[in-house]
Amino acid sequence: MPFVEHLAELRRRVIISLIAVSCTAVVCWIFYGWIVDLLIEPYCSVVSPEAEGLTQTEQLIGDDNCKLLSTDPLEPLSVRFSIAAYGGIALAMPFLLWQLWRFIVPALKPAERRYAVFFVVSGAVLFAAGAALAYWSIPRALDFLIDVGGSDFVNIFSPRRYVSFIVKMMLAFGVGFEFPVVLIFSQMIGLVQASTLRRNRRYAILGIVVLVAVITPSGDPITLCVLSVPLYIFYELSILYGWQRNRRLERRLDNAET
Repeated sequence: MPFVEHLAELRRRVIISLIAVSCTAVVCWIFYGWIVDLLIEPYCSVVSPEAEGLTQTEQLIGDDNCKLLSTDPLEPLSVRFSIAAYGGIALAMPFLLWQLWRFIVPALKPAERRYAVFFVVSGAVLFAAGAALAYWSIPRALDFLIDVGGSDFVNIFSPRRYVSFIVKMMLAFGVGFEFPVVLIFSQMIGLVQASTLRRNRRYAILGIVVLVAVITPSGDPITLCVLSVPLYIFYELSILYGWQRNRRLERRLDNAET
């Protein structure tokens, strides 16, 4: 396609994606109460461990420690908009991946286009798995961050900063878990070879650690380990996929020659 048509197609995909995010953001706005309870639960489990056996509502109402301190009259509205926006992006992720695939598919060979379902489904599942792992690790990260300052601090967080911290952590983990999809797709279209990945394994380990330190907002060693280890495992699995793929191609070539 000519360059102008590529731009027109990109504009079309972006507009469709924005409409999808707007619709899912409305859903998150409606279910705001349930979402904010879910986001506050890691904080409650750290500052009020004795309330772990209670429901989320009982924790929020019955325990004075399990509160977020708002000092700005506009902050609750700002938090609700933020949760709706970020939640809308998360819910619309499968559709966004599909739009991304539809944009790049004209540049692919016919044999490569049949991986559309794999690309979208695996990308959505891995994003959800990364966000779930982030949610599991947040109480441990909060516990470390609270304890590292000593016992002379009273930790009452701002809703805006706390929600931003939680959301950025989950988005960072979700985007990080797209790593194997990128590596496998790059091998499928010939941008990188499994042998190259294997030779640069040591540099990849360093790059993964640096990348995790940059994209995660907490910077604590617990989060660094929790995300770095799965990404390195994904790296090795991508090498294994490339090795098996090359073997299949070699067998097909041998069969074609015979």
